[in-house]
Amino acid sequence: MDYTSLAIVLASLSLLLGVIAAFIFVYIIMPKRRRAKAKAATPPTPPVTKTSSTPAPPPDAPSASASKTSSKTKQHALFVIFAHPDMTTDERLTEWLRGKSAHYDALKKVFLIDGQQPSNPITVANAFPPGEMPDLLRGETHKPIQGISLLVKPPLRKRRNQQMHVYVELAKEMQALFSGEMLDAEREPATDVTYQRIIG
Repeated sequence: MDYTSLAIVLASLSLLLGVIAAFIFVYIIMPKRRRAKAKAATPPTPPVTKTSSTPAPPPDAPSASASKTSSKTKQHALFVIFAHPDMTTDERLTEWLRGKSAHYDALKKVFLIDGQQPSNPITVANAFPPGEMPDLLRGETHKPIQGISLLVKPPLRKRRNQQMHVYVELAKEMQALFSGEMLDAEREPATDVTYQRIIG
């Protein structure tokens, strides 16, 4: 009797261990195999993204491609290069920024002007790399600023282009105030056509 009961206990234990092993196989090993098959079936995506981001526009691109990029631009850019940069130019720039209620973004090291749409502020940055501005409103020491860039994102809808009007007016005002050279995003002299394209 003892041998028989021992055999039954051992048989039931082995059956129980077999059931546990089957569950482990179904819940752990099978999903891994499915994932491995799914990975093998899908084509690798990184090369596709690399090739899409690799092509850069040639330096001497034709005007047709330039007009396409300007219509789909992510950010408008105008540059005011100061004729005679010195400490007095910096003082005038500081007063101009105060007059426009500009506030300093210490993280990006640029000034922001709310304009008509505070959700899409106009950025005032250094026109020369790395594009960082000293905090002029707090009297941070710096070399004389040689020029500034005005940046703004275009509106999603043409009806909401009030900020573009403010942007163009600020650029014209700066050019007159500093007797500077106004350049567009391609570093070409800005004209009325440039401003009209920005306003839309």
